[in-house]
Amino acid sequence: MTDSPIASLALRLPDPEDETLLPGQFYGAVETAWQLCDRLDLETEIWRGRILRVVRDREQRPGGLGFGQWLVERELSKQQAYEAMALADSADAILETESLESPTLQNFSKRAFVATAAATPEVRHLVIESARQGDRIDRRQVRRLEEEWVAVSSEVLPPEVKTKAAENVLPARYVAPLARELAKLPAVHQSPLQAAIAANPDVETVKQATGEAQRLRRYLEAIPQLRTLDTAAVDLEGALAEALRVDALKTTTDFTTTAAQVEQLTVKLYGAWQRLADLADRLYLESGESTPQLRSLLAVLSPLSQPEITVPLSPERGGTLRLQFLTHPPSPQTADPPPFGLDVDGPPW
Repeated sequence: MTDSPIASLALRLPDPEDETLLPGQFYGAVETAWQLCDRLDLETEIWRGRILRVVRDREQRPGGLGFGQWLVERELSKQQAYEAMALADSADAILETESLESPTLQNFSKRAFVATAAATPEVRHLVIESARQGDRIDRRQVRRLEEEWVAVSSEVLPPEVKTKAAENVLPARYVAPLARELAKLPAVHQSPLQAAIAANPDVETVKQATGEAQRLRRYLEAIPQLRTLDTAAVDLEGALAEALRVDALKTTTDFTTTAAQVEQLTVKLYGAWQRLADLADRLYLESGESTPQLRSLLAVLSPLSQPEITVPLSPERGGTLRLQFLTHPPSPQTADPPPFGLDVDGPPW
């Protein structure tokens, strides 16, 4: 049998690994525990999650009838079951560092409880203490405490900013996003922003620095994704410095991230086009004169698998879009797919 540190609801659950328990004994103990959970509060849901975990573990063993069937018999969906097990996992995570009394537990919403378990140990302790004092804890309360902790403890924030955050001169809801964005940047890109907010530790500067840090992160994330740059001699740091100098960082970031999306979509399109050609060949072999409607469907759609594709644009605008795949064999140095041409007839959309 397995016990729990939450002692106010004194249930004992059978050990799913116990070979000495017959099925009748195991499920009899489970049924007794399940029926005791007749209060629809958080503590009860945690216990239901624990019950579901032991049943799931039992049914995963050889000879089990299946966890899904057990849920069907109790008119439970898999989503309900896994939500309850997630609550049980959250309780176990919290109990590794904190004690949980029943009155404290009842001050949590389910979402707040899961969010508390996922928080850092320091934030988790702050939330539990707030609940012990009788505060009702919802997801917004957990988020607020997380922001306050980040604002006063982040190592990437200048001391001037953390001091003002601790004094509540700078609201944590502005400072915490800045800290998170700065932490994602290399030190060389953190320094100018840190100097700017240290010189003017006010809300407007913090908001501006957060936006610039977000754009820098997006730019730095997009660059490695662009395979077109692999064979090009471009000074990427120099281009970034010039974008910053002429205040074009936002446009530059949007340009590079959109270019990365176009590259990725091109590769996906080429893969889908190849798959369509394979499926058209297979369907032709599997159909015949006895399937005239199926052959008609194949005749209409199979041109989309040809080297040149013509697709009608929206009825409102009219015109067509033509794509041409140029099937040049890849060079020995690369396995990249061949490029394709693009032509648009009719008005642009």
